[in-house]
Amino acid sequence: MKTRLRALFCDHLSIMRGKYLPNSKIADSSTRFCLSVFGTHYDKDLLDAPGSKVKAGLPDMELKWLHDDIRDSWHADTKIVLGDLYDDEGGLLPLCPRGALKRSVAAWQEKGLTPKVGIELEAFALQADDAGRLMPYDAPGGVVYGTGPYSDPLRFNDRIWAMADEMGFSLDMITAEFDSPQFEYTLTFDDAVKAVDDIVLFRLMAREIALEYGIVLTFMPKPIAEGGGSGMHINFSFTDEAGGNALSSGPRGGPDHMNDLARGCLGGLLHHHKGLAGLIAPTANSYLRLQPGSLSGFWQNWGGDHRNVTTRISSEGGAKARLEHRMADASANPYTAVAAVLHAARLGVENGHQLPPMETGDGFDHTDAKEGTAIDLKGAVADLERDTALAQAVGSELVANHVYMKQKEVRKTRDLEGDALRDFYVYFI
Repeated sequence: MKTRLRALFCDHLSIMRGKYLPNSKIADSSTRFCLSVFGTHYDKDLLDAPGSKVKAGLPDMELKWLHDDIRDSWHADTKIVLGDLYDDEGGLLPLCPRGALKRSVAAWQEKGLTPKVGIELEAFALQADDAGRLMPYDAPGGVVYGTGPYSDPLRFNDRIWAMADEMGFSLDMITAEFDSPQFEYTLTFDDAVKAVDDIVLFRLMAREIALEYGIVLTFMPKPIAEGGGSGMHINFSFTDEAGGNALSSGPRGGPDHMNDLARGCLGGLLHHHKGLAGLIAPTANSYLRLQPGSLSGFWQNWGGDHRNVTTRISSEGGAKARLEHRMADASANPYTAVAAVLHAARLGVENGHQLPPMETGDGFDHTDAKEGTAIDLKGAVADLERDTALAQAVGSELVANHVYMKQKEVRKTRDLEGDALRDFYVYFI
C-alpha cells in the first residue's frame, strides 16, 4: 500500500476525529469536515449546540496543517498530522481547541514570556471477560511504582515505550500507579502547543497499541468505582526573552523562594478554581474522582511538595522551577484544559488576585481550605457560566458550546451509575 495521510483534530469531547487521505494528497495542506461534529455527543446524539450550525445546513469547516508537522505514525504506510480548524470565511474557527491554546500562548508572549508545559497522564487498563464485560486487567503483582511483568504481564507498555521512541516522543516515565492496573505516562516539557500535540498523539497511540493486546486503556477519571482516580496534571513554567526560566528566583525552589510571577499565577488559579473545573474536569464521571481527600485538586488551595493540594510548587528551582496544577483529568480536551490553566494564571498576574496562605493541613483529616469545586458536573458548569472573565479569555463561543453540551450531558447521565456510567464514556476517553 502506498503511504497515506491520517489528518486529525481533537474535538470538544476530547475525541480524535480525522480522515485517511491518499498518497496523492500528502502534498496538500487541508481537508474539510462537517462543522456540526461540534454538536455531536458521546452517544452520537446530534444537538444544535452554539456554533455547531446543526440547523443551518450542517456546513463545512476546514482542517489546515503545515507540511512540516506531518509525522511518521505507529501504523505502517501511514503518516499523521494535526491541524487547526477554520470557518467558511477563512478565519480560525472559534470552537477550535488547538486555536484556543494558541491564543493563550500568544497572550503570554505579549508579556515576553513563552509557556512551557509538561503533562502527566494516568490511565486504567481493562479487559473483556468471557461475557464481554470490561474488567480490570489481570496484573496481580501490580504495586505503586511497579515495573516489569508483575505489573504488566502482557508487556504492552514495553511496546508503547518502543513506539514512543520511534515517533520521537520524549518520555520522562512510565510506571504503575497506586491502584493496579493503573499506569502513569509522563512526557517532558516543551513549548505548550508542541507538548499538547505530543500528548494528544501519544494518548491515541497508547490506546491503539494496547487494543492490539486486548486491553482497553482508558484515561477516564474514575472507571473503577472502588479504585482511585486518574488525573491529567498540568505542569508549566515560562521562558523569558533571555532564555531563562521566569518562574525561578534562584537555584532553590518551593514556597519560600517564589517570585512575583509565581505568586500571580497562583492567585489566578485560586481565583478561578471553581470555573476551571467545568472546563478541565468536564464529565459526570469526573466528580467521582474530584472529591475531598483524594489527591485530585478538589480544594481551592496551594502548597509546596504536597500531593493533596490543587496547585503544587516544585521544590526544584532554576531551570526546573514549575507549578503543577492537579485538577484536570483526561476527559478534558488537553488543548482547552492547558489553555484554561494558562489563562487563569495570566488573569491572576494581570488582576493582582490575592493569594491566601499556603495549605498547612494534611488534606485527609484536616484542610485549611474552605472552598472546593462543585460536587457534580451540573454545579461545575454553573460555576463556569458565572466565571465570565475566564470564559472570555478562553473564548466565549467555545465556552458557550461547551456549556450547552455539558448541560445536555447532565441530563443524559443523571440516571446512570456504576458500569453504565463508565460505559457511556469508556470507549472515547
